[in-house]
Amino acid sequence: MLFIEGLVKRYGARTVLDGLCLRVEAGSVIAIVGESGAGKSTLLNLIGGLEIADGGRLEISGTDMGSLGDDARTRLRCQSIGFVFQAFHIIPHLDALENTVLPLVLQGVSPRERAQRAAAMLEAVGLGGRLRALPRELSGGELQRVAIARALVHRPALVLADEPTGNLDPDTAQTVLAVLNEQARAGNAASILVTHSDAVAGTADRVLRLAHGQLHGTRATPGSVP
Repeated sequence: MLFIEGLVKRYGARTVLDGLCLRVEAGSVIAIVGESGAGKSTLLNLIGGLEIADGGRLEISGTDMGSLGDDARTRLRCQSIGFVFQAFHIIPHLDALENTVLPLVLQGVSPRERAQRAAAMLEAVGLGGRLRALPRELSGGELQRVAIARALVHRPALVLADEPTGNLDPDTAQTVLAVLNEQARAGNAASILVTHSDAVAGTADRVLRLAHGQLHGTRATPGSVP
């Protein structure tokens, strides 16, 4: 689903990613850990098409991201990638349902279908009774569930989560993470979690450490490769 070979990213004289390689299959969950400044968020930005690599190859579902222009990358991002952030990024004046339908609006899905799909996804993450709740009426855990629903409602092939439980208490974090992994796997999406948390990393199928611009395996399922 995701194939990266020889990925390079520089900022001025500093090389952040130096020949990085990664392969992720559909339905699998990968955790990436590493020190602050190691380049974890940079890697997610490159995979998500928010930044452009200086070298190497990055393919999502067989499409070479480096061959796409700005508009084509935006279309691929809207269709194939779901983002979950630590800060939630929920729009404050929209209720849970309205926040969740946004990716479907961008895809041009009809109002009736997008409302049905968004309601079903909110039900799946445990918020079926909170469709019309505004963000100020929701707890931190509920806000992150809305963010998960929004990330998955358009059935992406790839889910990118940057510290998805960083603003939650440990018990809520475990519950929210279980929902994220369960729903991503249900849609056969590949998931990449960037985290500082050992507990979060421990839920993944494979754990990789980013150091010196490359990924190194710390725990893997039998036969898996970086």
